[in-house]
Amino acid sequence: MQPDSNRPQARLIRRTAAHCRVVFDNPPLNLMGAQFVIEIGKIISALEADDAVKVVVFESAVDGFFLNHSDFLANFKELTDLPQGPTGLEAWPDILVRITRAPFVSIAVVRGRATGNGSEIALACDMSFASREKAILSQWEVGAGLVAGGGPMARLPRLIGRARALEVLLSACDIPGDLAEAYGYVNRSFPDEELAPFVDALTDRIASFDKWAIANTKRLVNAACLPADVEIAAGWQTCMTSIQRPAAQRRIRKLMDYGFQEPGPLETALGHAVGQLGDAAELTPDAA
Repeated sequence: MQPDSNRPQARLIRRTAAHCRVVFDNPPLNLMGAQFVIEIGKIISALEADDAVKVVVFESAVDGFFLNHSDFLANFKELTDLPQGPTGLEAWPDILVRITRAPFVSIAVVRGRATGNGSEIALACDMSFASREKAILSQWEVGAGLVAGGGPMARLPRLIGRARALEVLLSACDIPGDLAEAYGYVNRSFPDEELAPFVDALTDRIASFDKWAIANTKRLVNAACLPADVEIAAGWQTCMTSIQRPAAQRRIRKLMDYGFQEPGPLETALGHAVGQLGDAAELTPDAA
């Protein structure tokens, strides 16, 4: 299903001068392609340039999907040809690094699948909060013969420890909200009806504080724990290499045969689906 190129896929909503919302809105699956990256990059630039902004919430308008994996029916050259960002990184990892370093507080509100790119942007945010009933976080890539490109290999071990990071990345399993909280993958999970009131109260509280104190506290925490840009760059380069590998191409084609990138059970249980593909050696071109 191809996105409508005339319809914005990301929107900036200014609740107050200090409190903004970035809404992902590319139904039905919130897939990510070059258009989304361009739009979100422009939004981040606008937020960086606004000295009044203190807290930014990232959320979705698409039921069941926070932000999904990349669009594998699109021309990947459109994504890889995007100019590097201000950090010198490629466009998508540049956006993620800038969110983490921005002088405002970034909060991800996960009320659906955060698959691949969605998990990566949640990891890039300063805090993330999940719906206990609706949130699923997933680094599914290894199950499809891929390597993730937005820095989870650099971020997850620092956040949840090496062993749990490897479990998340190498199992390619779906991680529900309550387990994500237990692992430290998200800050907290809430019953769905309690999530928005909690985040609203937190954002209002932070937005009432002094911007200089917020920005400098975040800067010093970042200095203590962020991965170097070279680690993020290495992941992106390996991801781009992995997409071209025949083993990955065969797995993606097999997933397409089963309903990948269409609304339905495969997309809502992608972690289960990649576990059913079998050994790549068995997925011959004739079988895919």
